[in-house]
Amino acid sequence: MSNGNTVTLVGNLTRDPELRFTPTGQATASFGLAVNRRWQDRQSGEWQEATSFFDIVCWREMAENASESLSRGARVLVTGRLEQRSWENQEGEKRSKVEVVADEIGPSLRWATAQVTKNERRSPAEGGRSSGGGGGGYGGASAPARPAAPVASGGYSDDEEPF
Repeated sequence: MSNGNTVTLVGNLTRDPELRFTPTGQATASFGLAVNRRWQDRQSGEWQEATSFFDIVCWREMAENASESLSRGARVLVTGRLEQRSWENQEGEKRSKVEVVADEIGPSLRWATAQVTKNERRSPAEGGRSSGGGGGGYGGASAPARPAAPVASGGYSDDEEPF
């Protein structure tokens, strides 16, 4: 990406990915990511630590793969773009948040091993991209299957990926 809006994060999932489907059948998954930063205070010599929390959103096959492969606590690398989303709540108040829309998600192999299983390619008629084929299978133990929930409209439209 050359638009200057690319971010790469390494952290741990704070919750299992939540898989939902838009009214048109588009898969989307979201999860929280905690990113820790450690540094040594130059004056005291003591180690300091700070944690930042990010909301990660992914779409289509990646959403389904993340939902099947990842669970709370898993350490992952996420590359994507920052996107601000705005909506009005039920009281008519304007709200907004910044999310990371993931382009790639992968397991961190710093302190773990992973078993990657390539998905079968799907034709465009089956809902897949013809250039598709994705990753999956994190850490050997996949998260239990969760029923897919419909996308709730919290005062805004999540009908399709905005860009």
